[in-house]
Amino acid sequence: MAQKQINPTRMELTRLKRKLVTAMRGHKLLKDKRDELMRQFLDKVRENRVLRERVEAGIAAANKNFLLARAGMDDEVLNTALLAPKQQVSLTKSTENVMSVNIPKYEFKTRTPDSSDMFSYGFAFTSSDLDDAIQSLADIFPDMLKLAEIEKSCQLMAAEIEKTRRRVNALEHVIIPDLQENIKYITMKLDENERSTQIRLMKVKDMMLQEAHGY
Repeated sequence: MAQKQINPTRMELTRLKRKLVTAMRGHKLLKDKRDELMRQFLDKVRENRVLRERVEAGIAAANKNFLLARAGMDDEVLNTALLAPKQQVSLTKSTENVMSVNIPKYEFKTRTPDSSDMFSYGFAFTSSDLDDAIQSLADIFPDMLKLAEIEKSCQLMAAEIEKTRRRVNALEHVIIPDLQENIKYITMKLDENERSTQIRLMKVKDMMLQEAHGY
């Protein structure tokens, strides 16, 4: 038993009581953190589902237009049209601290704000389906980036929720009960010692009285 490994003194009792107060306060803070993380995690999951449906629909539309473009153009013309990209995209990453979790934030910037710069070919020998395909990808790119950001955030938050849950369970089912049991054990030992001391004092007093009266 854990209580047999401790010294039943008042100093140890005071130390364990302070430790119990700290453990109970930490347990409450970790539970609050876990609940808030779970709330924000579920919000992210819902946002992730909406974005994924939108991205998948956009990619499906782009693929359909690429297939139509390939059907209406020679492979050599299509490959030449897409050989040298014209627009340039730069990506920057930052982090946001959410309940001790550093979730990523992605931002992108194009070399020029002109939307027509993404077409690296002339329009005379290409089909409008190719234009639609490239436009579809350009339109869906911000959502794809946001989806990557949210999915990574969900992974990090899920890991933190699991870690916090284990800590809460350890405090709730192991550390706090052990502290309470040890405190109870020391309290019982101290009460027992105090009763024994009182009994000894009473016996000494009786002996002194007997000696004083010459019994």
